[in-house]
Amino acid sequence: QVQLVESGGGLVQAGGSLRLSCAASGSTFAIKTFGWYRQPPGKQRELVATLSSGGHTNYADAVKGRFTISRVSAKNTVDLQMNSLKPEDTAVYYCKVSNGLAYAAWGQGTQVTVST
Repeated sequence: QVQLVESGGGLVQAGGSLRLSCAASGSTFAIKTFGWYRQPPGKQRELVATLSSGGHTNYADAVKGRFTISRVSAKNTVDLQMNSLKPEDTAVYYCKVSNGLAYAAWGQGTQVTVST
């Protein structure tokens, strides 16, 4: 079992930056993939970025060049640096980890609101 706690959300003006952090605890040795997802108001949850244990990253087209996912192994945290934020980035952001098989765990979510 892995427990996840996100932090760093908030209100920011368009063009600004935020850094989200996801702290993992428990059976972190089993984690193969870290990911950030988001759910905009009235829409389905969508992929933002993923990071494999091997260091491979994947980004949604909407955030490429603006967002960066990274991991601090010593702290078992995975961060999402978000730059040049746009109003359409407004969403609840969720951290997710998986073991590459059937197990996955989600955080509770953190709200990001980008104002015009």
